[in-house]
Amino acid sequence: MASDIVQFILYGAIVILMAWPLGLYMARVYAGDRTILVPVLGPVETGLIRLFGVKREDAGQHWTQYANAVLAFSLVSWGVLYAILRLQHLLPFNPEGLPGLSPDLAFNTAVSFMTNTNWQAYGGETSLSYFSQMAGLTTQNFVSAAVGMSVGVAIIRGLFAREQKSLGNFWVDLVRTVLYILLPLSIIVGLALVWQGVPQNLMAYVEATTLEGAQQSIAQGPVASQIAIKQLGTNGGGFFNANSAVPYENPTPLSNLIEMVSILIIPATFCFMFGRMVKDMRQGLAIFATMSVLFVAALGLTYGAEIEGNALIDTATIDQSAGNMEGKEVRFGVGNSALWATATTAASNGSVNAMHDSFTPLGGLALMLQMQVGEIVFGGVGSGFCGMLAFVVLTVFLAGLMVGRTPEYLGKKIEAREVKLSVIAFLVMPLGVLVFGALAAILPISLSSLQDAGPHGLSEILYAYSSATGNNGSAFAGFSAGVPYHNTVLGIAMLLGRFVFIVPLLAVAGALAAKKTVPVSAGTFPTHTPLFVVLLTAVILIIGGLTFFPVLALGPIAEHFAMVSGQTF
Repeated sequence: MASDIVQFILYGAIVILMAWPLGLYMARVYAGDRTILVPVLGPVETGLIRLFGVKREDAGQHWTQYANAVLAFSLVSWGVLYAILRLQHLLPFNPEGLPGLSPDLAFNTAVSFMTNTNWQAYGGETSLSYFSQMAGLTTQNFVSAAVGMSVGVAIIRGLFAREQKSLGNFWVDLVRTVLYILLPLSIIVGLALVWQGVPQNLMAYVEATTLEGAQQSIAQGPVASQIAIKQLGTNGGGFFNANSAVPYENPTPLSNLIEMVSILIIPATFCFMFGRMVKDMRQGLAIFATMSVLFVAALGLTYGAEIEGNALIDTATIDQSAGNMEGKEVRFGVGNSALWATATTAASNGSVNAMHDSFTPLGGLALMLQMQVGEIVFGGVGSGFCGMLAFVVLTVFLAGLMVGRTPEYLGKKIEAREVKLSVIAFLVMPLGVLVFGALAAILPISLSSLQDAGPHGLSEILYAYSSATGNNGSAFAGFSAGVPYHNTVLGIAMLLGRFVFIVPLLAVAGALAAKKTVPVSAGTFPTHTPLFVVLLTAVILIIGGLTFFPVLALGPIAEHFAMVSGQTF
């Protein structure tokens, strides 16, 4: 247990030490300042921006224009990926002769990768060709992450702009994100993973004879390139069905650390980039502290539940001295499995190195709750920070009510319009999880996908719809989602979780950008103090608790009490 704690501390230290300088670098990228890569990539940037029809790099867009550009680009991305998946049997680099995906599965997968969810209702190595993996999924890993980061930057601009209508230009932000941030980092991480033994080739699958004399097909392919951007872009979709529990995706302790750091590095970086862009690092540190407190609490609950073991097998001849090892790799143990699970559900990542369906009820509850509060505990690249800013708006509004004056944030008055728009974004998760989840719990066409009865069956449904609406992508493995009903409804949930979330927040940013800056006075509520961190944390927990506690009581909480009392279903 002591070694696990040391690893947790080391992990946090590495993330912080890398996020701070990267945040300062990213602030320069989005400001259009000269960086070390401009001499090499500057002409490429200019060419791509012109290709998108932008004549000047400083050509700004109103929030409605920015949102329309996001929607248009995402729609085209979905259409291209859908066509690739349906027609992969006619496209090159398909050594196994795999057929095209069915219409419902292609719809679900294209929506999934376009929305940065990367939910997978298929086995990667048995369903997709190399072309689909590279030109389809890996490409979307880059651009869907870039869309989220661009939106995040646009919203930050709205907070510090003074009487402006522009939030920047989406096409410029998109190009700069890919060229100067995601591509260089992915090359570094990809080469590190190849060094650790992750495949990167176009070889045909290898047939091997097992010790029992059976035949086994060992998948090959361009794995490292996809794994690098899936982690950095908080995408999470694995090249292989079992994701990063497969030795080919995650072969060594060092590759495990590299991938875990990659999951949180850009979401954490946004806090420091925010502080630099608004010219007050204390604001970014306050948000980072809030995220860190919630992350540590979730990790503590998950790790504590897993190291305690499963009470139902205490009387069996199974050694639980290492904790609940069901569904976990022995080479990673409870510590690294709990840390990865917490990081992947805190960020909108979804990759796994253990099966979350096998976690104890309270361990699974912590993972689920991180998604249900909107995945703002670091969250997805860009989008998670946007969600946290929505909670900041609500917190500042409540604080203003307490002191009896119009609330302000960074010198901007928070009024009824901004609060209403933020509430619309908050309603996305209850709609996707509670409404769609309720339908899944009562419709016979849905219930056939459940592996388990009782509270755990409800948890499978809750986890699936929390993951889809939160654009996470991980799943309880016992839930068979690859059927037409769930492929369709989960796809709709992903669309809601992506666009009905970011469009209202862009509207908030547009409204704030047009406002005057109000001078700080004696009545201004400071938003960089420990008191604000406590208040912001409380608002997040109260909203999440009030919204989802009743259904969680019927699922993982009920299952926990049944487990400790020895009851099975």
